[in-house]
Amino acid sequence: MIVQGNIVDIQNKQIFKGEVAIENGKIISVKATNHSVENYILPGFVDAHIHIESSMLVPSEFAKIAVTHGTVATVSDPHEIANVLGVKGVDFMIENGKKVPLKFNFGAPSCVPATSFESAGAIIDADDIKLMMENPDIKYLAEMMNYPGVLFDDAEVLKKIEHAKNNNKPVDGHAPGLRGDDVTKYISAGISTDHECFTYDEALEKLQKGMKVIIREGSAAKNFEALIDLLPEHFEHMMFCSDDKHPDDLLLGHINQLCERAVAKGIDIFKVLQAACVNPVKHYNLDVGLLQKGDDADFVVVDNLKKFNVLETYINGELVAKKGESFIKHVDFEVLNNFNTDKKEVSDFKFESSSKKIRVIEALDGELVTNQIEADSLIIDGNLVSNTKTDILKMTVVNRYQNDDPAIAFIKNFGIKEGAIASSVGHDSHNIIAVGVSDEMICKAVNLLIENRGGVCAVTATKEKIVSLPVAGIMSDKPAKEIGKAYAELDTMAKQMGSKLRAPYMSLSFMALLVIPALKLSDKGLFDGSTFKFTSLEIK
Repeated sequence: MIVQGNIVDIQNKQIFKGEVAIENGKIISVKATNHSVENYILPGFVDAHIHIESSMLVPSEFAKIAVTHGTVATVSDPHEIANVLGVKGVDFMIENGKKVPLKFNFGAPSCVPATSFESAGAIIDADDIKLMMENPDIKYLAEMMNYPGVLFDDAEVLKKIEHAKNNNKPVDGHAPGLRGDDVTKYISAGISTDHECFTYDEALEKLQKGMKVIIREGSAAKNFEALIDLLPEHFEHMMFCSDDKHPDDLLLGHINQLCERAVAKGIDIFKVLQAACVNPVKHYNLDVGLLQKGDDADFVVVDNLKKFNVLETYINGELVAKKGESFIKHVDFEVLNNFNTDKKEVSDFKFESSSKKIRVIEALDGELVTNQIEADSLIIDGNLVSNTKTDILKMTVVNRYQNDDPAIAFIKNFGIKEGAIASSVGHDSHNIIAVGVSDEMICKAVNLLIENRGGVCAVTATKEKIVSLPVAGIMSDKPAKEIGKAYAELDTMAKQMGSKLRAPYMSLSFMALLVIPALKLSDKGLFDGSTFKFTSLEIK
């Protein structure tokens, strides 16, 4: 098979008219020829860090959409399903991903549970990591979120890192805001990347100290604008990722969108594509072709090098997408889950108090970090309740793995004026998380998720809408376009209820993410991520 166009040779920084010859899934030649085809042929895009689960799609369904945007491979951390189902969940992701052409490269989740301050559905210890690292299907040790464990020489944490080193597999980092001597020690432990930088100076320091920095632009966390100006000088040590991509966003685009934005800023095309296509393959030693003779025939054809509209995507020489149409077929799979809590009563969400002041989580649009603020209490009949006038709303996290009392906190900036929204996608342990205007509405939303054994929902006094997520309580068993449409409708409903957040459900899912400061809520209580300790809701 021959594919003609303008060949984009990233490694030699040249573009020339030519053709790619393919035989048995391999590139047998790339040569200059005269022809009239004006399209551009370049290596396929690679997402350098993504949790497939956050698309609410199983890998085989994710692949259907991703290939239409020119994505040929991902570096995927199955951390989310591992916190629900353990190694069994990781195996599910690997096997489901193998059924389609897109090249999923899964890591071994390093933090299951992510912390000891929340209830997860499983544990993956250092002995499990040792076995996983010996598995050729496991490409790396996934993000080491327990940076305090690294800094304080936690034996279990260091064993996990050592098992990766012994198998010559890279170790991913996760250390938002870590600077100075602390980040130096973190890097010296063998951690090679970070996708959590949210300021230019933080990313620059990590680059200067030898770390690879991954520019993240997901559905909730958006760091592209803060970090992109580093790319021209540090392009050999940077990559692009989405980290978390909700289904409606995935339908619109993927890594190709970041290339378009970077080129629009005047950054050299070869530097942009080095980050988007080449660096992940080399850093993680992926079996992904880079448009060189002898490589796997993994490449894309685009109409121009400004908009990156994908005309065709090839993986192992197979045409898997053309002009927005995916040729990847649906595959059957077993639905696994872990959901073991009973429906709740309205009284379960009461918080008796006489405190005049409370600690409040301040959600920041487009950020995983939050602020810790103080607010006046609103107490009715001795119960702390939501105050829609000041946008201080009651929030809960409910243990979904066993019956337990809900944890209660308050949050600002969700803006809901009626009803409640809830999700069983609650990083990292994926307990049920909900925000609402009253105990009654919160209870209604929580119980709707329990009835469905997982999902995302919105409820009001007169209406309820849910996207069921029966696979581990975090993924759908439906096709991508169906789930994307349903999720978009749910997102619209949340905004009609008053939320001004760009991605209210993605933001909600991170309000239980304890490893990101400053204030979060787990099923065990309000947590100060700056001190890594529980704190009180009431200010005495």
